[in-house]
Amino acid sequence: MSQPMPKTAEILQLCPLLPALEAALAERFTVHRHFEAGTQGRLDALAPAIRGVVTGGHIGISPDLAARLPALEIVAINGVGFDKVDLAEAKRRGIRVSNTPDVLTEDVADLAIGLIVALLRQIVRGDGHVRAGAWPKGDLGLASKVSRKRVGILGLGRIGLAIARRLEGFDAAISYHNRNPRDDVPYAYVADPRALAAGCDILVVAAAASAQTRDIVDSAVLKALGPRGFLVNVARGSVVDEPALLAALEAGEIAGAGLDVFADEPNVPAGFLGLPNVVLTPHMASATHETRQAMADLVLANLDAHFAGRDLPTALV
Repeated sequence: MSQPMPKTAEILQLCPLLPALEAALAERFTVHRHFEAGTQGRLDALAPAIRGVVTGGHIGISPDLAARLPALEIVAINGVGFDKVDLAEAKRRGIRVSNTPDVLTEDVADLAIGLIVALLRQIVRGDGHVRAGAWPKGDLGLASKVSRKRVGILGLGRIGLAIARRLEGFDAAISYHNRNPRDDVPYAYVADPRALAAGCDILVVAAAASAQTRDIVDSAVLKALGPRGFLVNVARGSVVDEPALLAALEAGEIAGAGLDVFADEPNVPAGFLGLPNVVLTPHMASATHETRQAMADLVLANLDAHFAGRDLPTALV
């Protein structure tokens, strides 16, 4: 990590962070933990002095909160997603915004592959079958093969490309949809999400969340995926029409889903919980010791750079 600097700024922390990151922040800055009730009650008194915000990609910073911080200079996101930060307003106000790209790419791609394998090979159901003592009474039943499947990737950015490269090891037939085709990949480009879904067995969602991608996986895309198709989402809950997905699963319109992200985290619609053809994880794609430490280092590097008057290592604005 970077060397500690004098406590010259007051920082508002919007969510719990890695303990090592919290300790390093406390060494450098005067930190106010906004997610604690006492700090929330004192925000009016604290607000004029707050020069920086540290937040998670799943939280960002609301327009109302940002507007209450007249001295705000930087929003440092501990995560790659920035859909919950108004970048246009930040630019207008001269507020710098940073995130932590690249360092979590491998972990998110790894989890996507894990969800695919767990979902198609019924690993979670198999574990429950053994633990419940049901194996002596009968087999679990047949699962679906993973190798040589047709896989469509919605969003072939850093993470989507890392997923695709891992899938090559499964001899997958890979296609993708982006806003624009790439000329540096061997995969088939499909110009429409619905057509992408219709031509694959597994649809992996890796698109960045934005106004343009909200609910891009809708009922029409799910119907195109079909009753033998599987959906895996490691992007953001907002990219998938969650009620449409639940309805499609309950009606057997798709075969199953592996979900690491949800529309209203940490609240997961109860309908998903009883479905045997769904694998659920608690937005943990980047949750490894190694990656969370790398993310923490990058958050600190951006804050240190800003308050030292240097360019940010990973600036969004």
